[in-house]
Amino acid sequence: MHGLTTSLFSGLTTASLLFLVASGLTLIFGALRIINVAHGSLYMYGAFLVSSLVAASAGINVPASWMFWLALIVAPLLVAVLGGLMEVLVLRWLYRRNHLLQLLATFALFYILAGTGLLIWGGQYRSVPLPPVLQGHFMLTGGAAFPIYDGFVMAVALAVGLSMWWLLQRTQLGWRIRAAIEDPEMLAATGTNVRALFTGVFTLGALLAGIAGAIVGPTQSITPGLDAQILVSAFIVAVIGGLGSVAGAALGALIIGLFETAGVLWAPNFESAFIYVAMILVLAIRPWGLLGVAES
Repeated sequence: MHGLTTSLFSGLTTASLLFLVASGLTLIFGALRIINVAHGSLYMYGAFLVSSLVAASAGINVPASWMFWLALIVAPLLVAVLGGLMEVLVLRWLYRRNHLLQLLATFALFYILAGTGLLIWGGQYRSVPLPPVLQGHFMLTGGAAFPIYDGFVMAVALAVGLSMWWLLQRTQLGWRIRAAIEDPEMLAATGTNVRALFTGVFTLGALLAGIAGAIVGPTQSITPGLDAQILVSAFIVAVIGGLGSVAGAALGALIIGLFETAGVLWAPNFESAFIYVAMILVLAIRPWGLLGVAES
């Protein structure tokens, strides 16, 4: 039972990280109709920026624990700026072009950002030390231990999810984003600057990827290749939930997290196959995803 409880909470932690990445991916697709392969690069940059900022604390005589909290804010904002520049300089000119051309453009951005990251940070592994307040474990029911930092990751994902719900459902900006998803031409006819709105949506999606990358630093080694590792899982989550649905991204992340846990417990040698089984089962029933809308 201890192992089952620990694995379950570990799956929820994985689901939280996947939701943060996939929510930005599905938001961008929903509004801009672009499958952004470079989304994984934004996630990787968030992780590397946090590691660099925390490492820089030694040179400026600032406690690493203080710099950690500052880095959690600064790194996603820098990634958001990078995402905005990507949209303005490249993707803005491709909205009405062939989808294959859009996909090739984001692939090109993926490789450019991967190469740039390798030049900046090199190929060595990096790590981010935890601040004292997030170190250690707390005890679950039945005596199982659970890392405090994993609880922090889940709390961040919950806060982001609630913030996204409030933004999309309770604000004028959210109304415009949802209108852009449904009918961008009609939205433009109302006088809305759709081009600026699209830039804002892409920047918000990049911010979510940056947040995910920032908080993943203390949980694993940061190295080139993080972009490709997260991209496949994030796409699977978005497809299961329904491309364009943030709520679907949350549901898809939960399903993938639980399926990965089942794989670890029941078939460790085939653990990586379980997420593909989940995707096949969902798409066999609803090809457009659990909360997605069938394209006309």
